[in-house]
Amino acid sequence: MSGVLALAVVAGAAVVGVGVVVAVSWLVRVARRPLVAAPHAGGFPPVEHAVSRFHVRWSTIALVFLAFDMEMIFMYPWTLVLARSGAGAAVEMFAFLGVLLVGVLYAWREGAFRWS
Repeated sequence: MSGVLALAVVAGAAVVGVGVVVAVSWLVRVARRPLVAAPHAGGFPPVEHAVSRFHVRWSTIALVFLAFDMEMIFMYPWTLVLARSGAGAAVEMFAFLGVLLVGVLYAWREGAFRWS
């Protein structure tokens, strides 16, 4: 009997959930002409096409940013591992930072940070 009651509660919750989604979709209607009512830039009409070209330097800057972003993602758990593992974890992290530093120095040498 308990299994039937649990199944009824789950089915009822599913029906209520679907009902809420349908009600919200009726309340919030999307414009039929999406190019006229584009949500870009706070409702202002778009100035450029969505697939307009960017300068090639943006790709290099994005890759350097991702390198530093990955560094920070791995630095947070490293602090916890360092407390348990000791000097071995410190050596590994400084080797990782060294690889990232070599990448940044290479990008700098190639002129990735110059905009002119």
